[in-house]
Amino acid sequence: MIAIVDLGIGNLANVRKAIGGVITSDPYEIEKAEKIVLPGVGNFGAVLEKLEPLRGVILDAINDGKPFLGICLGLQLLFEGSEESPGKPGLGVFRGDVVRFQGVRTPHIGWNQLWKRKDCPLFEGIRDGAYFYFVHSYYAVPGEDIVAGVTDYESKGKKVVFTSAVCRGDVYAVQFHPEKSGKNGLTVMRNFRGL
Repeated sequence: MIAIVDLGIGNLANVRKAIGGVITSDPYEIEKAEKIVLPGVGNFGAVLEKLEPLRGVILDAINDGKPFLGICLGLQLLFEGSEESPGKPGLGVFRGDVVRFQGVRTPHIGWNQLWKRKDCPLFEGIRDGAYFYFVHSYYAVPGEDIVAGVTDYESKGKKVVFTSAVCRGDVYAVQFHPEKSGKNGLTVMRNFRGL
């Protein structure tokens, strides 16, 4: 069973449609799940507060080697902190911080390309430069070698190359929304389901 963590935000029905599983905020159900998906939209600090009762069970699952997929804000929450909510510690699964785009239009909304940086099972069958759908104003700057993909965002005559996918062990996370990314997104979800 795949547990899709319900923090009372975002369109979880689309995630479930793309990957199957159960939408839940029950710690017991999350604990007994074979895989966990953490989708997220909204403010880093506000979502962290909603996540607090589940922090222990999620970190235990990750430490036990359960396949875990963070989506959008779900990727950012895996890091140590964010400029969006200073002083509020993230889950700290990965070293590094989340920063706001500078000098480009925010939020970054729309289709953009993923350029692979290392082999990652999520991207089996996905060509380099494939398009995915993004909606975000912040991005992660990892402090360790976990970058699986990058994306370049250009606006106002400036270009920012940011981390759009990370993976280490059984922990995977993407800044884009696979559930809104058509065929490529469904392939990513299918690959995660098949791990």
